[in-house]
Amino acid sequence: MKTFVSFCIQHRFLVIFGVLLVGALGVRAAHQLPIDAVPDVTNVQVQVLTTATSLGPLEVEQYITVPVETVMSGLPRVEQVRSLSRFGLSAVTIVFEEGTDIYFARQLVSERLADAREAIPEGYGSPELGPISSGLGEIYQFEVRGEPMCEPGQADTPDCYTLMELRTILDWYVSYQLRPLPGVVEVNAFGGELKTYEVQVDPDRLNALNLSLDDVFEALEDNNANAGGGYMVRSGEQRVVRGEGLITSLDDIRGVRVATGVDGTAIFVRDVATVSFAPMVRHGAATRDGRGEVVTGVVMMLLGANSGEVSDRVRARIDELATGLPEGVTIETYYDRSELVDRTVRTVAVNLIEGGILVVVVLLLLLGNLRGGLLVASVIPLSLLFTFISMRFFGVSGNLMSLGALDFGLIIDGAIVVVENVSRRLSETRARGRAVRGVVRDATAQVIRPVLFGTAIIMIVYIPILSLQGIEGKMFRPMAIAVLSALAAALVLAVTLVPAASTWLFRGGLSEKEPILARLARKAYEPLLGLVLRFRPVVVLIAVLIFVGGGWLASRMGAEFVPRLDEGAIALQAVRPPSVSLEESVAATTRIERVLLDAYPDEIDTIVSRTGRAEIATDPMGIEISDIYLILHPIEEWTRADSKVELVERIDATLAESIAGQNFSFSQPIELRTNELISGVRSDVAVNLYGPDFAELEEAGERVMRVLRSVDGAVDVNASQVAGLPAVRIVVDREAAGRYGINASEILDAVSAIGGRPVGTVFEGQRRFSLQVRLTEAARANPEVLRELLVSAPGGERVPLGQVAQVLLEEGPAVVSRESAQRRMTIQLNVRGRDLAGFVAEAQERVRAEANLPPGYFVTWGGQFENLQAATSRLALAVPLALLLIFLLLYTTFGSARPALIIYLNIPMAAVGGVLALWLRGMPFSISAAVGFIALSGIAVLNGVVMVSYIRDLQREGLSLMDATEKGARLRLRAVLMTALTDGIGFLPMAISTSAGAEVQRPLATVVIGGLFTATLLTLFVLPAVYSWLGGMAVEEDDENEIPADMEGVEA
Repeated sequence: MKTFVSFCIQHRFLVIFGVLLVGALGVRAAHQLPIDAVPDVTNVQVQVLTTATSLGPLEVEQYITVPVETVMSGLPRVEQVRSLSRFGLSAVTIVFEEGTDIYFARQLVSERLADAREAIPEGYGSPELGPISSGLGEIYQFEVRGEPMCEPGQADTPDCYTLMELRTILDWYVSYQLRPLPGVVEVNAFGGELKTYEVQVDPDRLNALNLSLDDVFEALEDNNANAGGGYMVRSGEQRVVRGEGLITSLDDIRGVRVATGVDGTAIFVRDVATVSFAPMVRHGAATRDGRGEVVTGVVMMLLGANSGEVSDRVRARIDELATGLPEGVTIETYYDRSELVDRTVRTVAVNLIEGGILVVVVLLLLLGNLRGGLLVASVIPLSLLFTFISMRFFGVSGNLMSLGALDFGLIIDGAIVVVENVSRRLSETRARGRAVRGVVRDATAQVIRPVLFGTAIIMIVYIPILSLQGIEGKMFRPMAIAVLSALAAALVLAVTLVPAASTWLFRGGLSEKEPILARLARKAYEPLLGLVLRFRPVVVLIAVLIFVGGGWLASRMGAEFVPRLDEGAIALQAVRPPSVSLEESVAATTRIERVLLDAYPDEIDTIVSRTGRAEIATDPMGIEISDIYLILHPIEEWTRADSKVELVERIDATLAESIAGQNFSFSQPIELRTNELISGVRSDVAVNLYGPDFAELEEAGERVMRVLRSVDGAVDVNASQVAGLPAVRIVVDREAAGRYGINASEILDAVSAIGGRPVGTVFEGQRRFSLQVRLTEAARANPEVLRELLVSAPGGERVPLGQVAQVLLEEGPAVVSRESAQRRMTIQLNVRGRDLAGFVAEAQERVRAEANLPPGYFVTWGGQFENLQAATSRLALAVPLALLLIFLLLYTTFGSARPALIIYLNIPMAAVGGVLALWLRGMPFSISAAVGFIALSGIAVLNGVVMVSYIRDLQREGLSLMDATEKGARLRLRAVLMTALTDGIGFLPMAISTSAGAEVQRPLATVVIGGLFTATLLTLFVLPAVYSWLGGMAVEEDDENEIPADMEGVEA
């Protein structure tokens, strides 16, 4: 070791240059580091979406969903296959094992899509891959707004904008310009009306002319094409021959001949139908601020992209697009992820800066050496820059979790050891000039082993965090990587840069003078230490009672997965009966927006609602469900609530008073979307009820819901709508159809005209629009008219639909949910005013006892509770293994189990302080707090090592057990205090912060600060008492394994 230190001192300029070079690379890595508010915890999944506009939920399940599930379930590394079948849509989600490359997963799924397409009947839709995005993918949302908007009945006037015109601008101008941007995977349009050329056929006019819908279909398909005729040569010139028959306008459609009448006159489309621009059949809509329907766009970010950079690019491009928009059309941004990112990054930066400053101040007060203090402080930014390099290498983004747990007090402990020992040795030898190098070399070499030992202990306790898998792993592993990288960087700097720079900074020598703060602490401690050693049994008894009390208090605490990050917005979900129409859902949502804006003008900035699903149905909601996003003002401007929890309670009460017939649940935009992608639900707790029969599922679900509503803390209890969707079934009478020679496909072709039968495409320059045939609105609403609709027979005869098919009115399922090839009903709920673990334990017991599920039906529990269970069970295995590894390290070091066990007393006492701190602040146990306990255990062990190792050194020098204990404790006071204060002070800004994102950091910091308080008291008082009582073993004078402790450093 001395040779290595000598090299660093001799080539100190090379060392400093190397450090500066690494620092420069760190600055570059910091600029390239992906930045986001929180880690992306979405599991590795691929969505397969299939649109089948004419099929109901049961048909979608039977003909599309089951074939897709079947071919996907055999893929390698598949963990789960779940699906949702709604009217016109199948959404199958294939979840892969963690660690699977997303592009490999998509390739596997893509290869199986060909098999799925073959298994799906022709004309029932073609399955496609969903966009490659995640729960954090919706990074930018905006409205395309036109002024003035057309009122009903103004659609044909040029003086206003319609929803169709605005949607066309979004689809063919705005989206086209945003999709090519790096990091943008899709721009999903929501709301407005998708333009089509619609031929609205009147059945009465068709019947009067003895025509069928097939005649109209064939006429339009045969009259909408171009042809190439090669070329002709004339007078030495070659001319291309083109035949143009494409439809280009509404008049072209009106002029298409359908048939020839009995009198020989042509019957055109205009004779049997009305031709106009009309919207595609809609399955969703968007509203905003009580103004009614609007047109919105959602920019979806590519998985793994830098959200800050992508948001900046989108914002810049939208500013550029503004100049090309028609007069009166503007793009208004209402959600920009970068605002949340900026707030959370600001929180992390402020906490780190404030913590660093406090650590340096405390260090200077206790060390009493300005030059040494500044040298130690230089390790903070340098280790942080190295951490950025490591994070780039491991693909870790900079966010609240990865950077928020860095404690500069912990990181600089090794540098403090070296600088303090160098300072003390220089003051003792009073070396000057070149003699300083030798003293620095010897002082550094003397403490390298304890520095390595201390850093190893801290690094070992973070290893269990690396073992976490799934959501908890994605959330906390980045933090462990960042902390381990910072510790490794600080260790390297402590044994290279610090001694190299010390030979320059201290070349004039040092004089030893005990700082005032250290002197005052020593004078207060010495008489108390005497009392402790005199009444050892009493002290030990008090410690045992404190530990027992802490254990009792811990057993009474609740638990949650992680505290909620305040996103500055509320996601309110409204659920209505499945039979509701889209128009009624839009009207209901508009009423909700007006009520809330009138009631909370100082709290709510804007409200945007999304009802049903978009064309790219990554979120396959029915039209009975609305996601209502409340973007909030800064909390400082609020007048009707002091916290977000209170605001949610008030909004809930307002809706209960003002809006009837709807169920509401509350979440946050990112949280809601992430929960849904991970587990298929949008709430804290999900009760999945499995069984084959819909009626039984619904009855059993009602019983389960009644039980859950009676459990204290349950709010927003809602079940997925299994039944209640009115349906018109048109069933082919095969015998009757056979008598007329009519095939089922010909009957179903006529039925398809109810929703709109595509018969071609109309081009407007680069833009393309569907050409579809549809029955009039009056015919679509009246089953009797459908029965009179004529169907063509092979002999030219026209047969009413009612003679070859039955038209039935009945009620069917609104949605069919499946998981692992079984039908399921999901009951979702949130927990408010109570810890999650305690609620679920009581709810599970009550459901088992009271729900009375029939044979073959069973429940599973999911949501955030599932994440908490998985993390807790894995930590319960990994943490003891890490502590055992530390014990073996201590045993190897001391050569005896007794001192190792005495040092281990610090861990439960530190835990008591952490538990007490959580209880005093009203915080439940969470995985964030668990990470705090893990970090705390390493610091607590280190405190014990500082004390015991020095006492054993004194015993080795010949002092008695009692004298060695008394002197060792007295001389280790500054070391213990410096460790506790620097480590604890570094977490203080994090513990008291109320800024965005502090909710997640606060439990961790609270545990560390509270635990350090009790651990320090134990180290200074209980540990000397126990050691002087039980530590009377022989100490070998020449124990080479034991670390030396003959320095006033923080870690020994």
